[in-house]
Amino acid sequence: MDVYLAIASKRDQRDYADTTIPEDVIRRILDAGRLSGNSQNKQQWEFVVVETAQPQVAKTVWEPRNVLGAKLVVAICGDAQGIDVGRCAQNMMLCAWGEGVTSCPNGIRDQESAAEICGAEVKLVLTFGYPARPRSPESRPAGEWSARAQRKPLEELVRRV
Repeated sequence: MDVYLAIASKRDQRDYADTTIPEDVIRRILDAGRLSGNSQNKQQWEFVVVETAQPQVAKTVWEPRNVLGAKLVVAICGDAQGIDVGRCAQNMMLCAWGEGVTSCPNGIRDQESAAEICGAEVKLVLTFGYPARPRSPESRPAGEWSARAQRKPLEELVRRV
């Protein structure tokens, strides 16, 4: 998939189909996080794949339903700082979308419990799954996806100095 098309057509999704994500796709998603650029290449993160503890982790995020319905839950843990966590998460979510898997980032409501479950400080929980209502990025050009996004117009966001 064209990278700009992937970015323009990606939407956070919270309703997932009851379809297992193949292990090779999971590995690619996790590897996309590993390959993320990060401050001084310190790689101060760990990816915790939440399997049996999914119900417990669901209680620690702001929207438990996102975790409970997901087919893959990844907690980004460790000492990574905000920008590095964001870059890592975006890599994973765009890689997933390139494989037809949708995703959603989930903020942590109960940091202490999340850390206890995952064995390290949890920075962000990502949920993944095939979309409950299939969408095809190729169904329209990237420019049309961009125009349909509920975002401020570029002209309101860009200044030149």
